[in-house]
Amino acid sequence: MGAVTYPDERVVTFILENLIPLQVKSDGQPLATDFNVKWTPTLVTLDSDGKEHHRTVGFLPPEELVPSLLLGIAKCHFDRERYEEALKALSRLLESYPKSDAAPEAIFLRGVSLYKSTHNPKPLKEAYEKLQAEYPSSEWTKRAYPYRLIP
Repeated sequence: MGAVTYPDERVVTFILENLIPLQVKSDGQPLATDFNVKWTPTLVTLDSDGKEHHRTVGFLPPEELVPSLLLGIAKCHFDRERYEEALKALSRLLESYPKSDAAPEAIFLRGVSLYKSTHNPKPLKEAYEKLQAEYPSSEWTKRAYPYRLIP
């Protein structure tokens, strides 16, 4: 990714404005062991306490890396029960990168975040319906399948 993705201006800008990057060689100790890095590139999204929330292994082109990083940011907020912040990152991902590989998971997580913040199950069903309409063969559509039964 060093030759194609990282030099991309969109990637550089996004990372500098939203993340604190740290590059570790796969044989770099102790971090490579601590974060179970077995293949490069491996990108791990951590929170301020160093807890992992998202991981990608393998090459991603620029148009897929930024949405993947946004998903990682959303997961950090979601896992810490900061649903409004998670929803902001998910909305940004879905508005700016609606056809990205990260979009189906973002739709799913958006429905769950809305449910967790409101206790209204309607967003879960809406997430399933959107996934079924736009990504019928996605793993995330299958995971949302039970939500179709919500009245």
